[in-house]
Amino acid sequence: MSMETKVIKPLLRSLFISYALSALFLGALAFALYKLRLGESLVNLLIFAVYFAACFAGGFFTGRKVRNRRFFWGLLSGMFYFLILFAASWAMDPRASIQAARSLMVLGVCAFGGTLGGMLIFQVHLPFTVLPGFHPGCLKIQKYLPD
Repeated sequence: MSMETKVIKPLLRSLFISYALSALFLGALAFALYKLRLGESLVNLLIFAVYFAACFAGGFFTGRKVRNRRFFWGLLSGMFYFLILFAASWAMDPRASIQAARSLMVLGVCAFGGTLGGMLIFQVHLPFTVLPGFHPGCLKIQKYLPD
């Protein structure tokens, strides 16, 4: 299996998932801000939560697809998320001052979220009503079922 199929495609897909979730969560946050008149400090906290959740999901997806050194690929997913976010922010307004403390905080949140997502492994068990008559501990029996 080539490096492209094994690592690069899952990493790109995880970035797509991360940014799609960011758009969804930030849209919900904007709606909540409009309806509930949230304070600035709460909005900043929720934006950090969106970054964390998006990087967590991206790291989780990358870790599940790559399957080795999950923490590293999750970390890399979070770092790429941050780099794209930083580059896009800078491209929007290159003359804006860069807030180093906030940028480092966002980098830390993205890296931690991606790493944590990459390390977690969930065993997904299907409901056994799909497989009547089989023992609940035997999911491997599915490969012997006729198509």
